Amino acid sequence: MRTKGYKLQGRRKPRTRKAEFMLSDEEHELIAFYLKKYKITNRSRWFRETVLNHILKNMDQDYPTLFEENEMRR
Repeated sequence: MRTKGYKLQGRRKPRTRKAEFMLSDEEHELIAFYLKKYKITNRSRWFRETVLNHILKNMDQDYPTLFEENEMRR
């Protein structure tokens, strides 16, 4: 299965909205381990790309179709 690379269209706009969330100690340690293992230095960019890619992937899968999945399999 091939995954699509999504890019926002148009000119980049400055990021002016802040998103915050809390993590448990275990979640924070897990993320820190992952970032260090894969040598990810821009944590903000990684969080943003990870969340937005997940959202876009789900939206692509949930896109309305003319027929239901079980009707297409017949």
